[in-house]
Amino acid sequence: MDAVLKHALPMATSEILIREVGALVSYDRLGSEQQDRVAALIDRILRGAKPDNLPVAQPTKFRLVVNLKTAKALGLTIPQSLLVRADEVIR
Repeated sequence: MDAVLKHALPMATSEILIREVGALVSYDRLGSEQQDRVAALIDRILRGAKPDNLPVAQPTKFRLVVNLKTAKALGLTIPQSLLVRADEVIR
């Protein structure tokens, strides 16, 4: 958080880092969905599927986290329309 505040930069990052570094927002794929897909692909490979024959899939579920502590420290106001869409708001 020190670097974010020192340089007054509203930073976006993965959800894992939002609490550690004080990022302003996180918009990331839902981890459990990704883990399920990886497990299914590994299962198919172990059963003999060739990796180059496996489908490439885009994430379909995302998670938005807004950090109001950082917003306040940076002197920013987050619109209510964004806050109501957030999956989590850090206060």
